[in-house]
Amino acid sequence: MKPLILTTDLSKYYGKGEIKAVDNLNLTVYEGETFGLLGPNGAGKTTTVNLLNCIIKPTSGTASVHGFDILTQAQEVKRITGLLAESPGLFEKLSAREFLEFMGALYDVPGDILPRRVDDLLKLFGLDERRDYLLEGYSRGMKQKVLLAAALVHDPPIVFLDEPTSTLDPRAALMVKDLIKDLSQKAGRTIFLCSHILPIVEELCDRIGIIHQGALVAVGTVSDIIGRTNSTTLEEAFIELTGGIHEGELLAWREDVNDT
Repeated sequence: MKPLILTTDLSKYYGKGEIKAVDNLNLTVYEGETFGLLGPNGAGKTTTVNLLNCIIKPTSGTASVHGFDILTQAQEVKRITGLLAESPGLFEKLSAREFLEFMGALYDVPGDILPRRVDDLLKLFGLDERRDYLLEGYSRGMKQKVLLAAALVHDPPIVFLDEPTSTLDPRAALMVKDLIKDLSQKAGRTIFLCSHILPIVEELCDRIGIIHQGALVAVGTVSDIIGRTNSTTLEEAFIELTGGIHEGELLAWREDVNDT
């Protein structure tokens, strides 16, 4: 398979180097696969996504995305990636249709193609009837759908999804899962997925990486990682690789109260 995302000692430090958000990350994601990046809060998942989308610059190291260097070809990288960020922003005084048309124009989607594509996306996400309503009146789940549609409006070959189902109800989350499958299996898109929901990762991802304190501690298929840690589930393997839970840790606060 062809490597589509390749990082070389990619690092992002803050302060005087004390905070290692991403530390010497060496990772390869192949064309057409759905790759999942897992990790505890603050492990470096979102920082990695931001680096690969040229939103922030690395402290050291580099990466290429679809053959474009993130340091010297940032505009080219942004044109061939779609991004659903963890904490995205919306122009809430626009309607869903206006927002998608605006995003499509930013990506230079041809004017003879854009209206039809916006229509198709609004129908796909069940938003057609409210296409001309202002986004400020949308629910969180509906806004998430609009943002996902915006990540796809320019038909990018690589799609980054940071917690794509975090605000969705079960029906909408199922639709997003089916869409991710179709993007990978039928449209040949490469998906880079960050999620805390382990069953979604198990179901959707061809391979996963686990990041802890900025460092990649495991990469492979789900079965590879479970076997490597002598675990029986991905949850057990995840906990083992990210520090584990010490016996008595969860109820330690009760002992402290009783001692007083």
